[in-house]
Amino acid sequence: MVERYVMSIDQGTTSTRCILFDHQGRLVSVAQREHQQHFARPGWVEHDAIEIWANLRRVVPRALSSAGAGPGQIAAIGIANQRETTVLWDRRTGVPIGNAITWQDTRTSALVEELRRTTGDDFFLDRCGLSPTTYFSAPRIRWLFDHVDGLRERAERGEVLFGTMESWLIWNLTGGPAGGLHLTDATNASRTMLMNIRTLTWDDELLAYFGVPRPMLPDIRSSAECYGVAGSLLPDVRICAALGDQQAALFGQTCFASGEAKCTYGTGSFLLLNTGTSLIRSRHGLLATVGYKIGDEPTVYALEGPMAVTGALVQWFRDRLGLINSAPEIETLARTVKDNGGCYIVPAFSGLFAPHWRSDARGVIVGLTSYITKGHLARAVLEATGWQTREVVDAMNADSPQPLKELKVDGGMTANHLLMQILADVLDVPVVRPMVSETVSLGVAYAAGLTVGYWPDLEGLRRNWHRAAQWLPTMDPGRRESEYENWQRAVERSYGWVRS
Repeated sequence: MVERYVMSIDQGTTSTRCILFDHQGRLVSVAQREHQQHFARPGWVEHDAIEIWANLRRVVPRALSSAGAGPGQIAAIGIANQRETTVLWDRRTGVPIGNAITWQDTRTSALVEELRRTTGDDFFLDRCGLSPTTYFSAPRIRWLFDHVDGLRERAERGEVLFGTMESWLIWNLTGGPAGGLHLTDATNASRTMLMNIRTLTWDDELLAYFGVPRPMLPDIRSSAECYGVAGSLLPDVRICAALGDQQAALFGQTCFASGEAKCTYGTGSFLLLNTGTSLIRSRHGLLATVGYKIGDEPTVYALEGPMAVTGALVQWFRDRLGLINSAPEIETLARTVKDNGGCYIVPAFSGLFAPHWRSDARGVIVGLTSYITKGHLARAVLEATGWQTREVVDAMNADSPQPLKELKVDGGMTANHLLMQILADVLDVPVVRPMVSETVSLGVAYAAGLTVGYWPDLEGLRRNWHRAAQWLPTMDPGRRESEYENWQRAVERSYGWVRS
């Protein structure tokens, strides 16, 4: 019998990956290719959508070849993606209107401040569950309309399309200018500030507010249904799932019950708590978002706390300061000291995300004395991720009726055992890492596989989940709270650095 697989495409912030999974949820083959980061001005972060599509066309055949498989052995394709990154393109030619503006980009900060000052948060929270920040897509569309002559008029005529990266890839995979499907799923649409969080449809009042014409928007579908066929790259293979990358990780960690949470530690870090079919409006700086929607089943919601700079701080320590040669070296360096020596680093490189939402903040290092060594700085880098996570968990515990009992973790930073112990210590809960660390890719593979019956049900997916490692809290409670107080004082010193 010929083995069949589910293909996962993970279009991330730094690279595009193609992974094949088998029935046990095991990784069979992987192919990956990085794309360039474009920094045209301070605060601007862009990607070339054409480069990303070209990279996908390269990694898919390599993943198949590595597994010794052909397109006929692929049961379904699922696509996960960096979420709020915004690309506009010409419907007729398929050429993007400039580079894609990424979720890290802060060029819309002045516009966002104007929105909050004139309209307030409640107008947006009532409709899309989100407060205005530079993080989301709608302000970027508005910014492009304000800065590209004639663009709004072209969009009104249906000549220009908008999408996040999964929309761009699905459109190209299914034919592009020759009849490509223009669609998105509810998880990605919930990050635009344009979708009604309850009805899962584009909201007329939000569209009018931002001046976004309906003809440019993709159709909103569930996260798991068969959208179409992948065309010449994978002839006759169905695309059957799309999930924003963090919702895909929630699904891959099998956090299917209300109260279960995961945090993915990468360039940034993203903590999601499953709240079931209850939409919880955060009062403590978190995002209400769609967790996932499987076919016609009720929508599952989540609370999210995004942290903009975690792994990126380690990269800065390596590439900009040159204090280590490779990312794993930071653990070795941090272990040369027993504590941070009184030094704290707040990595507000482009403002602070949850729970503060301060676009005026910038990074600070506080507590410097002549005693501080690069070992102390290395430890402060790791602790910055721990304390940012603690802030988000505290906000979740305040918003949710179920306090966090355990945190499932995934992503590249989980290879750092010292960081994982720091997390357990500052959160005072067990931290658990699964056998398969590629939970974003696995989650969207699970959603696609469920759609075509490759996996029978959610309980079958739970049985595939296995614990690889666990870290338990060991920190003295008094020290935990005094250190947290120091961190909070450091955060306050990052505020107000950028003036309007």
